[in-house]
Amino acid sequence: MAPTILVVGATGNTGRSAVAALSQILKQEGSNSPLAGHRILALTRSAQGAAAQHLATLPGVEVLEFNWADVTEAWLRDQEVARAFVASAVDPAQFSIESGFLVAALRAGVEYVVRISTTAGNVRPDCDAYYARTHWAIEEMLSTPVFEPLKWTSLQPNAFSALAFFTAGLFVKKYRESSGKQDEPLRLLADPDAPIGIIDADDIGPIAARLLVHADPTVHNRGKYVVNGPEDITGRQMVAMVEREIGAPVREFSYKDMSYVESMAAAADEGHRTLILSIRHAMEVLWRGRGVGFDD
Repeated sequence: MAPTILVVGATGNTGRSAVAALSQILKQEGSNSPLAGHRILALTRSAQGAAAQHLATLPGVEVLEFNWADVTEAWLRDQEVARAFVASAVDPAQFSIESGFLVAALRAGVEYVVRISTTAGNVRPDCDAYYARTHWAIEEMLSTPVFEPLKWTSLQPNAFSALAFFTAGLFVKKYRESSGKQDEPLRLLADPDAPIGIIDADDIGPIAARLLVHADPTVHNRGKYVVNGPEDITGRQMVAMVEREIGAPVREFSYKDMSYVESMAAAADEGHRTLILSIRHAMEVLWRGRGVGFDD
């Protein structure tokens, strides 16, 4: 078996583009790559899905259906994992699962981990959104002396474009399907005037891939990098974009609308509903204008 670059969450938002970029880089660089001869192991919950089957066709990629919560030190050693990409889901058990994986990685001698974090302004111990505190806790854990042998980098996206534009896209779709009816208001997460440096998830994967194939991971060790797209956008600009798409004024709309979280909480286990509801606070730092360009 060859040394391995493990991609956890390979069929997720950022994982797919990370796998594709890794495959392309290793193919193009060939024997000149510092990681020449490494295989790419794409971990997924369903190897039969369309995304997983596509990844399996890429050069150097092996798709494996396996629950990353079950990853152990022995499993990582058996797979000869040298470097890893981790994109964990927003889940009440995230800290338990990801920290367990990182402990196993430390003990298995994994050299370098690149992980997806969240909005930089939210990565703090007093953030009201529970999952942001999880990212803070994981980064603090990784910063302790015992974890010094494991090199790591966190990528902190300001906001994902798919989430920012989801309701706008749905509004346009329903407008077209109903021949111009506006039965519901356009609900936007954004503030009308605070610009947000959103980024497409597909643009994050290549950044992670470049970090993972770097000859010397110590260069980016303990790096916490804010990632954003080329342009900031406001809620008013989003409304204007929708109006251009439908060719008509939007009659009713709301800004800073987090009502979708209510539906998430209603579908969650009773013991987790309060945690899910805390996601309503996730955008507040962006509404205060701390999500533009290269944020601090």
